[in-house]
Amino acid sequence: MASNKPQRAVALLASLLLAGCTVGPDFAPPKPDTPAGWTEDALHPVGKSEQQRSTSTAPIESRWWSSFDDPTFTSLIARATAANLDLRQAALRIAEARAEHDVTAAGLYPSLSGNAGYTRERISEETAFTSLLGSIGGPHTPGSAPAGGVSGAIPSLPNPFDQYQWGFDASWEIDLFGRVRRSVEAANATTKATVEDRNDLLVSLQGDVARYYIDLRAAQLRSSVLEDDLTSQREILDLTRDRARAGIGNDVDVANAAAEVTSTEAQVPQATAQISADINQLSLLLALPPGALHGELETAKPVPPIPPAVPVGLPADLARRRPDIRRAEAQLHAATAQVGVAVADLFPRLTLNADLGVQAERFADLSNWAGRFFSLGPSLEIPIFSGGARRATVALDDEKAEEAALTYASTVLSALHDVENALTAYGTEQSRHSALAATLAQNRTALDLAQQRYESGVAGFLDVLYAERTLQQTELLLTDSTAMQSTDLVALYKALGGGWQTEPGAAENSPSGATPKTD
Repeated sequence: MASNKPQRAVALLASLLLAGCTVGPDFAPPKPDTPAGWTEDALHPVGKSEQQRSTSTAPIESRWWSSFDDPTFTSLIARATAANLDLRQAALRIAEARAEHDVTAAGLYPSLSGNAGYTRERISEETAFTSLLGSIGGPHTPGSAPAGGVSGAIPSLPNPFDQYQWGFDASWEIDLFGRVRRSVEAANATTKATVEDRNDLLVSLQGDVARYYIDLRAAQLRSSVLEDDLTSQREILDLTRDRARAGIGNDVDVANAAAEVTSTEAQVPQATAQISADINQLSLLLALPPGALHGELETAKPVPPIPPAVPVGLPADLARRRPDIRRAEAQLHAATAQVGVAVADLFPRLTLNADLGVQAERFADLSNWAGRFFSLGPSLEIPIFSGGARRATVALDDEKAEEAALTYASTVLSALHDVENALTAYGTEQSRHSALAATLAQNRTALDLAQQRYESGVAGFLDVLYAERTLQQTELLLTDSTAMQSTDLVALYKALGGGWQTEPGAAENSPSGATPKTD
């Protein structure tokens, strides 16, 4: 019969494991409520014909910055992705979340620890225990024990004495109701949310690099426009002086022309300061000291042009592409799993414990079989009364899961609005840019005519001055619109959630990829 005990123990353990269940709600990925397509007003802005439509519902490009066809811009994106300090901190937070997951997952397995020790101990002769020993062995008067021992029934017990010990302790919580498994599930979902935090930060970083780079090129273009205007205004100033010396003009015209020159000169330092600020901001995003990129970026280049057509995908793709939506889904998953942890706490916990080893008074006797000791057996913890704390925890986690579900729905809705607004802004800015370009052509014609009429004496200088000011205003507005087109396109790409898929390891987080590795 004794030989069957190990088999019965194994059979009992197997039955307990097979009987284990996972309580609490099972997570099902939410199905976002998205329209079939983007609104016609967003895809087809006012003032643009069907043939001029600049967006399509084709899948978006992951490396969207390549559509600007600017090698410097592409290089800055790559270097910022590799060096940005905020992004590196986010990578460390992912590593921390994975480590926390591993700590939680360790609860699925038995724990085993070894121990070894030595103590020298003396038993007090003035306690009830030593009095009991004395009464068993005969009359005992406190303080009358022979030196080096305890009198009574066990005269051979030395006092003080040595004790050597080595052994092992083991314990294993049988996850009958899935408390540990739900905890691991929640930890895994939290890790996914941390990964999406990093992806969201990457999308923002790429957008920031693009925005400051476009602003830099726009500031350089603005500075160039002002310099060209200054050249033209100084020529007109010379003309008014020549006419005043010849007695054809007057000093008022000279003063107005000179004021126009100094007014434009006053705008040049602002453009120069903006150029320096943009370069320094790009240096910060690349984790470089101030001025580190001046040599590379100080030479003026055109504002990155927009592509002829931009693929924007469909609303249904948004939930699988935008990191903030993916993060909200992972957080909902973690909150749902946490409900299961709370429910499992309502049920008993079964733990298998084992303690075995060898004890001896002398070190040399540790190898003796007679010195062995062991303790084996299960322990069952049954929750009886906690003042309602456990059920309140279940209710609390239920509410948190409901809140996470609403957060997910709100995030999806906000994302849809972000894309719609970005599409509208991008399309209408193109219409505005076209109108400003046509206005600029007319302003140049008006200035040429005003100068000819002024030189021939048909019209006064005020016509020239007005045409000159109008031309400069339109030139600067067109410069801002050129930059705004590219900036709006960047905002559209950011709203669509593109960019993070190009990073190493992104495949494991993509809609068709595996889940992030957490082991």
